[in-house]
Parts: sequence; structure tokens; C-alpha cells
Amino acid sequence: MAAVKKASKTKSGKVRFSEESAAASHVHFDEKLHDSVVMVIPQTDGNFLVKVGFLKIQHKYEIVFKLPEINSLGKDICAAPLPNTNLKVSKISPVPEGGLRLFCEYTAHKEGVIKDEIALISETSEKGSVKVVIQARVMDRHHGTPMLLDGVRCIGAEPEYDSEQSDWQGFD
Repeated sequence: MAAVKKASKTKSGKVRFSEESAAASHVHFDEKLHDSVVMVIPQTDGNFLVKVGFLKIQHKYEIVFKLPEINSLGKDICAAPLPNTNLKVSKISPVPEGGLRLFCEYTAHKEGVIKDEIALISETSEKGSVKVVIQARVMDRHHGTPMLLDGVRCIGAEPEYDSEQSDWQGFD
């Protein structure tokens, strides 16, 4: 292992680094860290996990992702009506090269790692369904603005509630 020379201060007050120390300071990142798109991961049971990255609490997002062709459901696919007020499918469209593009609206309603699901069903047969789980890491409102992945777009924010700004004055 070669020794790395330390920086030396010249008389003019500048810091100079040797070529060896500059070469040793390069940082290399794993390619997965550069991936900035929504990840769709097929599960062994035929369902899908969709990782959408970091979101901010009390914000509404449009999430767009592509699923591969799902032969078991046929061509006419729709979202099953589920009682989930935070996640809904707004559009399902076929992709020319095969598969489906899903457009979802999601409201980040609680902090931490969250998983909400939708079910896709066939409109023409009762062959079953495919579950799609949307996974996100939701940050609180005090931790800045997350960098959104390709396929995720903020479309609104819930107003922040501040008890000090309330109109309610109480009883005298």
C-alpha cells in the first residue's frame, strides 16, 4: 500500500495537494445509487412491488409506472374498487411494446415506510387478480423536500395545520 502524501502549505497561504493524494480521494458509487426511476419488482407469487422513493407527508403525488404484460388477466384490465382513500388508479393504458402503464394518485398520509396496495382485475373474466403494492418512505414536513424519482410528480399539498392560527377562541 503506497503512502499518501499530506497537503503542504506554501508561503503564499495556498494549500497544494500531491498527485498521489488527489488520485486516492476519488469516490466511486455503486450504479444502483444513480438509479432515479420508480422500481417495479415482480414477486414470486405473481404480484408486484413498486418502490417510489422518498415522499413528503401531506403531499399528493402522481405516480406513473409500467408493468409487464399480465397474461392471466387478459387485455381489459381495471383497478378493483378498494376502500383506500390515499391511493387510487386514475388511468391504465396499454404500452405499444407490451405491458401496461399505470397512473396513480397517492396522498402521503403518515411518516415512515408505508405500503399501500391496489388490485388489478380483468373486466371480461374472473381469472383472478394481481396485487400491486406501492412502497414509499414518507418524510415529515421538517426534513426538507425530497428529490423525486422519474415517474413521481408532486401535484399538491395539504394545508399545514397550526393550532396557533386557529379561529377558535374558546369559551369565556
